[in-house]
Amino acid sequence: MKRLHLVIIVALCILTAALGWFLGQRNPLGSPKDGMPKYSMTNDKNGVVQDGSGKTVKYWYDPMVPGQKFDKPGKSPFMDMMLEPKYANEGSNGQGAGEDSGVAISSQTAQNLGIRLEKVQMAKFGESLSAVGRIEADERRFYAVQTRMPGFVEKLSVRAMGDPVSKGQKIAEIYAPEILAAQQEYLTLTTLSQVDADGSLKQAARSRLKLLGMSEAEIEVITKTGKASPRFGVYAPASGVLTELGAREGAQLMSGTSLMQITDLSQVWLVAEVPERDAARLKTGLEAEVQLQSLAGEVFKGKVSYLYPLLNGTSRTLQVRVELPNKQNRLRPGMYGNVLFTGQTYEAMSVSTESIIATGKRKIVIAKEAGGYRPVEVVTGQERDTYTEIMSGLKVGEEVVSSGQFLIDSEASLTGVLARLSQQNKAMEKGMGEMEMPMQKTADTEKMPKGRGRVVDVDAQSGKVTLDHEPIKDLGWPSMTMGFKVKDSKQLSKLKAGDEVEFDLKADAPETADRPAQYVIERVEKTSSKQDGAMKNGVKGAKP
Repeated sequence: MKRLHLVIIVALCILTAALGWFLGQRNPLGSPKDGMPKYSMTNDKNGVVQDGSGKTVKYWYDPMVPGQKFDKPGKSPFMDMMLEPKYANEGSNGQGAGEDSGVAISSQTAQNLGIRLEKVQMAKFGESLSAVGRIEADERRFYAVQTRMPGFVEKLSVRAMGDPVSKGQKIAEIYAPEILAAQQEYLTLTTLSQVDADGSLKQAARSRLKLLGMSEAEIEVITKTGKASPRFGVYAPASGVLTELGAREGAQLMSGTSLMQITDLSQVWLVAEVPERDAARLKTGLEAEVQLQSLAGEVFKGKVSYLYPLLNGTSRTLQVRVELPNKQNRLRPGMYGNVLFTGQTYEAMSVSTESIIATGKRKIVIAKEAGGYRPVEVVTGQERDTYTEIMSGLKVGEEVVSSGQFLIDSEASLTGVLARLSQQNKAMEKGMGEMEMPMQKTADTEKMPKGRGRVVDVDAQSGKVTLDHEPIKDLGWPSMTMGFKVKDSKQLSKLKAGDEVEFDLKADAPETADRPAQYVIERVEKTSSKQDGAMKNGVKGAKP
């Protein structure tokens, strides 16, 4: 009886083992099999999560959707594959440089590469608007020089356009016979004190000479000499330059004729052309900084003094006037310059503009950390001079690379760090997120991505095959083990586990908000014997 019981127990054990083996062979597609990673989760006495490798696990993730993290192992909800562990103190290159640390570079190498660091610091920014303008003379500083009686130009002190003139300088001498009568009347009244006891007539005659254009000095000369003169001088009313000349020596002048025009350039205008869409942002009193092409590196400061009332119908721009002091006469009418209008200022984090790497939709800086460098996505704001406002992504005092960052960026790209940043964009925005994976670009083209790998499992009934494949460059996929549907399931009849194959992929479902694009196998064939040898040496399992 006991012998019978023993036989029954042994038979049950054998049956159980056989059933377990059979069920193992019928595992659902994507479950761990030979050549696929198997992970078990344990907690040590300190509560630290570990797997079979003995390393501390931070989280699990899908290599195709690295932005989404999971707290335990299992099958990926996005792809037909198992989740991979992310170990503590493991960098993007697997060398323990810290999560997403990018690249580890020794101090000697950094020096040889010419890498320079700078700290994130606070700087002043403000609402700004740039435009192009032209230096023009201040029209309120034009001075017309005229004669008040007919005469002839006997002598000119300034004879060419642009000649400098000082205030009070004698610029012309006029011969006017009509002034003789007024002078003789004045001289007569100076000798007839008994007729003009109170001097009122004399004073009236003196005022008449002034109105006719004679200066006080010239009147004093004829008073002392007692002789009338038909000649009198014309004097500059202001300092400046000659901008108009209406008569030459010997020319006859009529009363009110313009002899010349003098322009004072001690203050000039910059008239800027501001696009119609930005006109509402300007107002009088706004500060402006002007830089001229001919005076590179120098900044001239002024304020908006006037907004012209009419819009230029052809260029759709509004003219804005900025007053600029010009004591040294370095600003010359006709010069072109760039003007920056600035409003109320504020302080914000900033880095040098050259430290920012533009990668299409986002901007990256390379930040320094213990043991290496890591790329950091930043949101930028205004740009002022050589600095750019940082709205998020960094902290004051952090060090970033300002020179040599493109070398680090290239190395980081090789290790896949920037690729993961690219894939995490939509995950950060929508929780689950859309991943900006290279497969989207390929799915829209006629070319079918090709791959090579080893058959792990064949499920002819469901038309699926599990492959341990090499990296697929066309899609940006690393080497990994994952399941695929086969468009024509008849191709599976020629395959078995362990076969080395070549296959073509075709997009089956486009990328959506909650999962990446899906691919099916269009063609799968066993490789030749020579290729088999190469495949055995080249194909590896999925890497975290």
